[in-house]
Amino acid sequence: MLFIKISFYKVSALFIIFLISLNINTVWANNFISRGHYVIDLSQKLEWLTCPVGMVWENKTCVGNPVKLKFSEIETAIFQANEQLKGKWRLPNRAELEKIICKKCKKVKINKEIFPNTPPESFWTSEKNPWQPKFLWTVNFYTGHTFGRFPGFIPNYVRLVRDR
Repeated sequence: MLFIKISFYKVSALFIIFLISLNINTVWANNFISRGHYVIDLSQKLEWLTCPVGMVWENKTCVGNPVKLKFSEIETAIFQANEQLKGKWRLPNRAELEKIICKKCKKVKINKEIFPNTPPESFWTSEKNPWQPKFLWTVNFYTGHTFGRFPGFIPNYVRLVRDR
């Protein structure tokens, strides 16, 4: 009887560990709660604008044309977002933006149900490359990779975030 109890507990523990390991890669989608024009990111304690700068939330999707901005133009976009949407919107740092990459997604490396119509291109982060200070980090939602070789005068897309 003792052998059966020990085996049962070992099997149960292994099964739970197995379920947790399966869930690590897929649980990220459950960490987001859509609230219309913004998305709550429970894992990072952030709120993301659902649409990239230039697009608007309408009929449960992002419509319009996203705009690419030079790094020097982002401050104006943040000011407008804070005025129109209230809050303290900002440019995400590299780690924050990397965490919304969807490695399993096919064409665009972001969950299109949570962040619809995201262009499969590079988005600015708030960080400079410490090894090459003239360049800034971007996250590419076509490849899912991060690049630290963009000078600020080359326009890229912008997605804003605020702390929760």
